[in-house]
Amino acid sequence: MEDKSSNEKPSSKVQHEVALTHHASDVHFSADLKGARADNETEHHLTLAEVWRNHPALIWCSFYWAMCAIGWGFDAQINGAMISVAAFRRDFGYVFEGEPVLPASWQTAFNMVSSVGMFFGGFLCSWMADKVGRKGALAAGLLICSGGIFGEMFSTARVAFLMSKLIIGFGLGFYLTIGPMACSEIAPVVLRGISTAGINLGIAVGQLLSNAVVKGFGEWTTRWAYAAPFAIQLFFVAFLVCGFVFVPESPWYLVRRGKDEEALQALQKLWGKDMDVRDKLAGLKVTIQGEQSQKELTFTDCFKGTNLKRSLISTGAFACQHFVGIVFVLGYSTYFFQLAGLDTSRSFDLGVGVTACGVAGNIASWFVVDSFGRRKVFVSGMGCLTFLLLLIGIMDVVPSSGAKWVQASCTVIYAFVYFMTIGAMAFVLLGEVSSMGLRAHTTALATATQAVLGVIMNISIPYMVNPDEANMKGKVGFVFGGLAVIGTVGSWLYVPELKGRTTGEIDMLFARGVQPRKMGEYKIDEFAG
Repeated sequence: MEDKSSNEKPSSKVQHEVALTHHASDVHFSADLKGARADNETEHHLTLAEVWRNHPALIWCSFYWAMCAIGWGFDAQINGAMISVAAFRRDFGYVFEGEPVLPASWQTAFNMVSSVGMFFGGFLCSWMADKVGRKGALAAGLLICSGGIFGEMFSTARVAFLMSKLIIGFGLGFYLTIGPMACSEIAPVVLRGISTAGINLGIAVGQLLSNAVVKGFGEWTTRWAYAAPFAIQLFFVAFLVCGFVFVPESPWYLVRRGKDEEALQALQKLWGKDMDVRDKLAGLKVTIQGEQSQKELTFTDCFKGTNLKRSLISTGAFACQHFVGIVFVLGYSTYFFQLAGLDTSRSFDLGVGVTACGVAGNIASWFVVDSFGRRKVFVSGMGCLTFLLLLIGIMDVVPSSGAKWVQASCTVIYAFVYFMTIGAMAFVLLGEVSSMGLRAHTTALATATQAVLGVIMNISIPYMVNPDEANMKGKVGFVFGGLAVIGTVGSWLYVPELKGRTTGEIDMLFARGVQPRKMGEYKIDEFAG
């Protein structure tokens, strides 16, 4: 006779083990959820003074990752500033009416090739950042940039020089992708706005150094008038290399890869040995589970469900930067001053002044980002920049000797306003709006947006401003003023206010379909939603 009990044992045993596994999983998740709620409460009460006093490693690491953008800012500015260097125009251009001029086609290729490299570099960086970590991706970017810099320094032929620019653009795509990604992942709520706005400080510092270096070498008559400024970029690589060993890997990346112990150690380094970081680890785990990020995500996920809105807001903020003519006003400021009739030495001085105001504006953004919020600062900045652009255009048709000084003043004011508002807030929005599971992909899309629009602007602007082409001078302000109006309307509709929101709360706002312009006033009763 068949023994039924013996046949049922294996099945019962399996069911019992499964039940125990589920129970253990529920227990662990319950503990994680409790820790996440505790961490959420702690973050809301943490002050900037406490971070400065008790957690200096957070500030240092945020500064380190933000400085990745120095190289990008330097290269973006050096492209436009180099056109004002006579030795560069002489060696790579031709003489037009007694003055060395770069052909618009060569100037376009010179300016856009970095953006082409940056487009592909950003996507490769996002893939590497999720495969080998944020530090591994940065290391690759440093190697690529170093090769491009040496190529810029010693190239004498146009083709070789363009290939060097392409290589360094590839590496700069790594810089601009990994910097905001890492800053947004390590910073607590109270530091997140300042930390991510620090990316724009890196860009501003890079642009200031670029103009200062061009002023120092630009009037030389040898090829080192332009080779030396390119060589300065190696100092940025050296800075990042020196700090590399002291910066921990992103805890979020480690948790997602199942390396909880390593994530705990990274959190301990960031928050200090006296801080119990187990609740923070629990918060990361709950957020990841809530976003269902354990599956392998792809770029197509950026355009599905609520992530589509988040991706469009993240990339749209960077599109607005190009709509207000950042490439024209800052990238071509020194050359623009020369075309306006100022002498070479004075134009170099004003170029340095413009970027110095940019640095001051970015520092000012640290005080307004949490005082007034992201939305008010971004939208008001768009409105102000629109007015300045239209005024630059109007002054170009006013028959007055003082008009060029009004244009120069508008350019200086523009730099301050831009870096205090949309220049800084775009990186803050990118770090807050993008979901943690898709942060690498969304940041790559933002870098690609910068690259594509950079290519378009760098193709069109030389034909608009060059004396042997359209020679529009300040009238270009009308073109970008019109685009800025469109950007202002779009930003009023879609830029959200996320000041003081934790990652979990931001996920809830988008999951519940709250309109972006109403997110600041929306009330969330509890972390668990």
